[in-house]
Amino acid sequence: MSVLDETGRYAPSAAAERYLPLIEAIGDAELEQFYRDMVVIRAIDTQATNLQRQGQLALWPPSRGQEAAQVGSGRAARAQDTIFPSYREHAVTRIRGVDPVDIIKLMRGVSHGGWDPTDPKNGNTRLYTLVLGSQVLHAAGFGMGLVFDGRTGTGDVERDEAVITYYGDGASSQGDVHEAMVFAASYQAPTVFFLQNNQWAISVPVSTQSRVPLVQRSAGYGIPSVRVDGNDVLASYAVSRTALDEARAGNGPQAIEAVTYRLGAHTTSDDPTKYRGSDEEQYWAGRDPIVRMRAFLEGRGASGQLFADVEAEAADAAEDLRARSVVLTSPSADKMFDHVYSEPHPLIDEQKAWRARYEASFESTSFEGGAQ
Repeated sequence: MSVLDETGRYAPSAAAERYLPLIEAIGDAELEQFYRDMVVIRAIDTQATNLQRQGQLALWPPSRGQEAAQVGSGRAARAQDTIFPSYREHAVTRIRGVDPVDIIKLMRGVSHGGWDPTDPKNGNTRLYTLVLGSQVLHAAGFGMGLVFDGRTGTGDVERDEAVITYYGDGASSQGDVHEAMVFAASYQAPTVFFLQNNQWAISVPVSTQSRVPLVQRSAGYGIPSVRVDGNDVLASYAVSRTALDEARAGNGPQAIEAVTYRLGAHTTSDDPTKYRGSDEEQYWAGRDPIVRMRAFLEGRGASGQLFADVEAEAADAAEDLRARSVVLTSPSADKMFDHVYSEPHPLIDEQKAWRARYEASFESTSFEGGAQ
């Protein structure tokens, strides 16, 4: 399903017909916000990549090229919905209120989780998950809990809750994802499975992972599934809003395959030139979601001032990220004990005390006269 063609022209596909009333109701301010979100997060993403190259971070997973899929789906979620990201959903987390510096803390190694998922300012956003596929199980279980607690399917649009979880084409081959779909379908959990098919699971192409479109995997579990142009932010928004509304209304899990492309490396420890060619990269660069949306807005008469303001905001956001990242300090070692359990635990207290005694033992040891 697509709404904008490769040049940014409004040209809905046949599959888009059911979504047109929703798309045509989007106002100018919302359309401009979609564009703003994509440009700003790309600037932040680029700055974070530079910080890693300069030794400020241990690792960074770029999201360049996947902004439309993330912004569309992120803006489609309601405030009461819960988000289960993987580790590349920088646009989604920012939309939900997570400070990008909290992601930097995680990738710098000065935080065990990055942010507090129970803090309202973080918009019901769970932590990044580096154990790929596990977040999809968590989302299915959380959705089941909503069913058991009667917090979904009541008909109250402002209170009914849904869950959306993000994963990639590589994770879609993992058993955790398939188990999650089994349970979500069995219990009719209000969980939306949002697959970002960026064509590569590190160096393994999607053509090797699956002989059929990945959208058929979720459909095989009886989950209504839609394949969408993931570089079309309007299409991503429309299918995500519809899927979340269906889930919230009590119609069970939904699935989306957003076909997009990872323009950058898998992470900063990866060299994509080792496994993919420049022709492929150039093909997808010509389908850049930001370029497409800008062309659409220009066709609607958006002023040059809008684009100048967005570029200035993006530059400011990137500089702010750098300024606050380079002054981060390492936490006390005691911090590792603070959030293992939500309540005080005697075993954790014992381990914390043991570590303190162990560290203190070095302070009282004398090594005068050489090795002892």
